[in-house]
Amino acid sequence: MSKKTYMLTMAAVAMLTVVSAQAQWVMVARAVSGQVQRMENKSNNGSGYDVATVVLMANADKVYQTALNGLKTNHPEIKITSNDAKKREIKFSKGDQVASMQATPLGEKLTQLVIASNLGPQPDATSLVVEGVMKVCKQMNVVCTMAGE
Repeated sequence: MSKKTYMLTMAAVAMLTVVSAQAQWVMVARAVSGQVQRMENKSNNGSGYDVATVVLMANADKVYQTALNGLKTNHPEIKITSNDAKKREIKFSKGDQVASMQATPLGEKLTQLVIASNLGPQPDATSLVVEGVMKVCKQMNVVCTMAGE
């Protein structure tokens, strides 16, 4: 086998491996699409964090714009403190509670949406992130469910 043939063969094998790995990643992402994952931690003094994530079969720019428009028009109790279209990130607050939302592209039509918030003294504070994810899902016409339910 000539050196040129060997190099072409190795390049073809490498490309097939990359395409196969990417296809497997997309299949996994599609399998978990719409499943909201939640993580929270609260200390003895009541401070802590609340994070919710979901993978959506949608374009990240559209998810970001939908979330931003929804926060601006449907939630007078929520104040947008900053937004960055390039990062697809929105920072907002509700009373003493602060939160951030970011839409990260995993592919052309695949997005991971993450919402993180502090846990404040309000009894309903832990629902802000899950409520936010569910509202974006509804606005995007995507069925989302809590993982494990």
